[in-house]
Amino acid sequence: MISSVPQRLRPFLASLAVTIALGACATAPVEVDSTAGSGTLPASASTDALQTGADPRAEQLAQSGSDEWAQSESDDFGADEGDNDPLEIPNRMFFAFNEALDFAVIRPIAATYRFVVPTGVRNSVRNFLRNLRSPVTLANDLLQGDLERAETTAARFFINSTIGLLGVFDIAADSGYPYHSEDFGQTLGTYGAGEGIYLVLPIFGPSSLRDAGGRVVDTLLDPLTYIAPDGANLARAAATGVDLRSRNLDELDALKSDSLDFYARIRSLYRQNRVSEINNGAPPQEVPNFSDLPDAEGPNAETRDPLSADQNSLVVE
Repeated sequence: MISSVPQRLRPFLASLAVTIALGACATAPVEVDSTAGSGTLPASASTDALQTGADPRAEQLAQSGSDEWAQSESDDFGADEGDNDPLEIPNRMFFAFNEALDFAVIRPIAATYRFVVPTGVRNSVRNFLRNLRSPVTLANDLLQGDLERAETTAARFFINSTIGLLGVFDIAADSGYPYHSEDFGQTLGTYGAGEGIYLVLPIFGPSSLRDAGGRVVDTLLDPLTYIAPDGANLARAAATGVDLRSRNLDELDALKSDSLDFYARIRSLYRQNRVSEINNGAPPQEVPNFSDLPDAEGPNAETRDPLSADQNSLVVE
């Protein structure tokens, strides 16, 4: 059975390899013949070429793994110095490819699925798919050292697999065991691993170097990788994508129409969602404000302005 692992991972690894390879080509230095002109390119040349191309928008945020992404109020409509997106050109190419695929195939299937299948049945399908992923979530709970959430995951898997008829009904949620999801990318994030460069993978959508590697590890942690046929695993992945896409049809349409640069907006929302998932929904810890500390010099502490430039410089530094 171990020999089947590379076969299942092949599509994802191929997408990752193509993205990095095109990124290396796109970021290669361009030499200009000095005899043909001034010998330099305008600083805005690459940006202007990017902005005058086809509108690079896509629907693949539905593949990012969260139903609550639309609650974000991000106004990031363009690149900034800290976007950590050196492969932006190939990323936008795959973004446009994913949009075309979504427009032609994924969205029509998801819209039909939502229109034809009753809500109760769709909820049962999602419950079943979530239950199948419970072993991966449990493994990452344990790797993160979160025994409380690991206990919740184990209880959910036992209750829903038995009383809930293999997860079709989420009995555990009504019994005080709420659903949560974990992956190895989140596990790495809890140990302080940075996300690495931003990636857009063909079909798989937005990701990062850390999360792409985490997806590979999650596949290896999944027992179904070894005991289920490849066709069943592909059908499971397709069903998960269609279900998630069907639940975000209206939200993505609204976000798309409201975005000046849909690519940059999705990139920002994806990162915000991942930070929220790593922190289990809690806001990131803030750096303490050292200006609130008492002055060690004594009498001057009562008369010094707490907003003075001298003390604020500690925070800036």
